[in-house]
Amino acid sequence: MADVHSAAIRSKNMRAIRTENTAIEKRMAHLLEALGFSYQVQDKTLAGRPDFVLAEQRTIIFVHGCFWHHHHCYLFKVPATRSEFWLEKIGRNVARDRRDIATLTAEGWQVLVVWECALRGKLRLDDEAIHSRLEEWIIAGNGNAEIDHQGIHRF
Repeated sequence: MADVHSAAIRSKNMRAIRTENTAIEKRMAHLLEALGFSYQVQDKTLAGRPDFVLAEQRTIIFVHGCFWHHHHCYLFKVPATRSEFWLEKIGRNVARDRRDIATLTAEGWQVLVVWECALRGKLRLDDEAIHSRLEEWIIAGNGNAEIDHQGIHRF
């Protein structure tokens, strides 16, 4: 199936996709601030350039878009055009994520992945639900986990 946009329009659209300070990252920053945690953003010295680094708690938080990081939820849909290209590209993202999380864990960090579906969309969690899961996980400090629209899970 051919792309519905010209190459120029598609290129313009792709350049407009942000890699920093996205809406879901802004929501996560607001939630962390409400809990009273101090953090750094986009630390380039750490593997994967984490979205949030809570140094006092030795904690890393990644905020992943469900499409770009292939989350198995209702927000992920394989594109109808150039499907093979997109699946390979997204597959490389997933492999890089695994490598970065393994590196950070080996360096003594605990890692949390917060998925886009937990922060936006029809099944998103409300602020109170995310607050309680974040606070419990950060304070407990017992291993890596992820938060999605269904709650918190260890991985």
